[in-house]
Amino acid sequence: MARGTAPASSSTASSWMQRPSVRWTALLLLLVVLVLAPLQLSEFTNQTLARIGVFAVAVLGLNVVMGYTGQVSLGQIFFLGLGAYVTAYGVTNGWNVVLTFALACLIPAVAGLLVALAAARLGGLAIAMVTVALPIVGVPLAKRLSDFTGGSEGMSTSFATSPPGSGLFDDQFQLYVVLVIGGIVFLLTRSLVRGKYGRAFAIVKGNEAVASSMGISPYRYKVLAFTIASLIGGVSGFLYMLVIQYTSPETMSFGHSINLVAAMVIGGSASIVGSILGGLYYVLVPQLTNAVDPSLTALLQGAILLVVLFLLPGGLVSLPRALTRGRRRSSAARGPAAPPTIPSSTTGSGTATEEKETERQGHA
Repeated sequence: MARGTAPASSSTASSWMQRPSVRWTALLLLLVVLVLAPLQLSEFTNQTLARIGVFAVAVLGLNVVMGYTGQVSLGQIFFLGLGAYVTAYGVTNGWNVVLTFALACLIPAVAGLLVALAAARLGGLAIAMVTVALPIVGVPLAKRLSDFTGGSEGMSTSFATSPPGSGLFDDQFQLYVVLVIGGIVFLLTRSLVRGKYGRAFAIVKGNEAVASSMGISPYRYKVLAFTIASLIGGVSGFLYMLVIQYTSPETMSFGHSINLVAAMVIGGSASIVGSILGGLYYVLVPQLTNAVDPSLTALLQGAILLVVLFLLPGGLVSLPRALTRGRRRSSAARGPAAPPTIPSSTTGSGTATEEKETERQGHA
């Protein structure tokens, strides 16, 4: 009886979670936790959470162009590095912080737009090759433009000190800034991918010929997705300088770009929550693998990537769905119990039939 009522109870729980009052209550509790947690956590924990937020925003930008639009981009780390350099240069020269933030977003967006205008007409591996060139060219370029980038030594700035009289430590203030800016970026991106632009991205990702037949320009939406991803990369670059407070040409190296793609795949492609999980992976997994054996870091990270791809092709965000599917399959395999047979009634009816046939033979 309990097995038969399990699906009903799960559907009841699902409908209960869909109630607006429940969802708003959960959102309010989350906001309370986000406000109070930085005040109670240690300095190291706050700094780690801030770094997770930085790279979650970077993975989100990559998800816009790869996850939602289906275009291969291996140069997202270039826009993070560009935003970080713009931030460092502006702070070093005494620019207003708001102006610095705006330029750290706009300059990578313009650079992404110029690249997209040339690369979006290409398809498949051609786009990948263009984006691969970004970090490969960016590293030596940053070393040569030493008047703006500090050369091989990089640039170090500290501008995220807590306001006087706030009663906050620097790590708490930095985490609050990351939560506010990152939260706004996530909310805006969620609205984007759930609206008409998100539907257009999905159609372009599915079939460009079908998109063209529906009046949707694949070229225009590829350029739009790439530009938005570049802008979000610039936001993550600003947050990177706010938290890390140092950047160098190695910030935009190709190895970091590959790690960012791996974080998106492991977290979950075309998923807002998957971007947060990708940020967790990008920050925490290297720390764990270094604790095990620093010489085996790359090997262990590759093994983790393969395991997740084999077991959860949709990334870590698909884990609850996979567990639910597994429970349903196990319940269906067991099935309901067969009803018991009653041999006595069958035997009795057979005996009565035989007696009638004997009587007919006697009369004959």
